[in-house]
Amino acid sequence: MSKAKLEDVQRTLEAKRKELQAGSSDREEILIENAAEEFDRLQQQLNREVAIRNLDRESRLLKEVQKALNRAEDGTLGTCLRCDEEIPEKRLKAVPWAAYCIGCQETIDRQHAAGEPADDESYEAAA
Repeated sequence: MSKAKLEDVQRTLEAKRKELQAGSSDREEILIENAAEEFDRLQQQLNREVAIRNLDRESRLLKEVQKALNRAEDGTLGTCLRCDEEIPEKRLKAVPWAAYCIGCQETIDRQHAAGEPADDESYEAAA
C-alpha cells in the first residue's frame, strides 16, 4: 500500500483515538444510586451493566487503535501480524486498526469460538 494511503489510515486512527478518549471520560452512567422502588433499582442496575459493557468495549477498541498507531510508527501498519502478508486496502478502510488479514482473522475468530487457545495472543504481545 502506498505511503499516502497509510498516512490516511493513520489520520483516521488518530481521529478515532481522540473520539474514544473523549467518550470514555463519561462514567456518570455507572454511578450507584439508591432507589426506593425495587423496579427502579433493577432498572438502574441494568443501565449500569450496559454502561459498563460499553465502556469495556470502548476501552478494548482504544487499545486496538493505539496498537495500530504503534504499528504505524514502526512501519508495520498494513502488514498482517500472523502471516506477514499485506492487509488489503479495502479492509484497512473498513477497520483501520486491523492487525490481521481476513484469512488470519477468520482463523483466529474460529479458534476463539471453539474455545481453543488462540495463537493470536502471541502475535498481539509482539504488537
